[in-house]
Amino acid sequence: MIRRISISLRIGKVTIGADAPIAVQSMAKTDTRDIQATISQIRNLEEHGCEIIRLAVPDKEAAESISTIKKEASLPLIADVHFDYRLALAALCAGADGIRLNPGNIRDREQIAKVVAAAKDREIPIRIGVNAGSLPADFESDIPLAERMVDLAVEHMKFMENLDFNLIKVSLKAFDVPTTIKAYQMIAARIPYPLHLGITEAGLPQSGVIRSAIGIGVLLYQGIGDTIRVSLSAHPCEEVSAAYEILKSLGLRQRGPTLVCCPSCGRAEVDVVALAEAVDKYLKKISKPIKVAVMGCMVNGPGEAKDADVGIACGKGKGVLFRKGAVARTISEENFLDALVSEIEQIA
Repeated sequence: MIRRISISLRIGKVTIGADAPIAVQSMAKTDTRDIQATISQIRNLEEHGCEIIRLAVPDKEAAESISTIKKEASLPLIADVHFDYRLALAALCAGADGIRLNPGNIRDREQIAKVVAAAKDREIPIRIGVNAGSLPADFESDIPLAERMVDLAVEHMKFMENLDFNLIKVSLKAFDVPTTIKAYQMIAARIPYPLHLGITEAGLPQSGVIRSAIGIGVLLYQGIGDTIRVSLSAHPCEEVSAAYEILKSLGLRQRGPTLVCCPSCGRAEVDVVALAEAVDKYLKKISKPIKVAVMGCMVNGPGEAKDADVGIACGKGKGVLFRKGAVARTISEENFLDALVSEIEQIA
């Protein structure tokens, strides 16, 4: 795949755009005014590989809390602002590393200009964050939704450029996957700025991960996207894990283990699913990018096991353990898990 090259930006210590790695972002689900709870969640997210964190800023107290949170958190902090431009100004004064403005609910040009001036003085990027669910009712209501989203983003981008401001990032999110894909495809060819990808309100983990993987994955495969967030109705660490799985599946980032496991069928003579679940539980403790294969029969088992760093091809009562493509040894069924864990520990 050929990646779309965008302008490079700095959000705190993280570079996005150009040839920088696609950054993984999430949003704290704590009340920003609860400073200790927010700091604790940010640290938890950092341990899981989150690189940029967004904080809700519903009022002045939340905006001012950013200054204290920033002293204790090493991740770049983006203030998520809606309706009241003064909250963006307060967040900038408090040291936010980035601002997200929703052009669907902050429309006054003079107000936006004040935020842009303050961000420009501090060299802080602004994300023009368009959401399908909050488009102005009177904005181009007679054209398709994806085009409306793009036109609104471009309108605000041009306004900011006219103010000599180009520290811009753009997102165009919808719950509908085809609409989201079309909007990003349209804008990717029209603007030079980094794009933040996501499917908004994707849902609970089981369906939300699928919806996000399809929408985000299609765009990434087309070379579109500089940062991503998987929006789930779940703990934000699940969002981060899902984001890395999407990136790993396309060979764009490697973080943490990859488990290849047989779905099982009538040929399997061991409980492959139970073994895979036990291995997966153990792998959650490991951050090293290691590939492990748990296979249940001789059809694809040896090939997949050989292709992994550590793999097992299970047969009746025994299995063949592979390490780095070579046969390590044959083991009995009762030792499958212990043998796999031992080999993994030696590598990781």
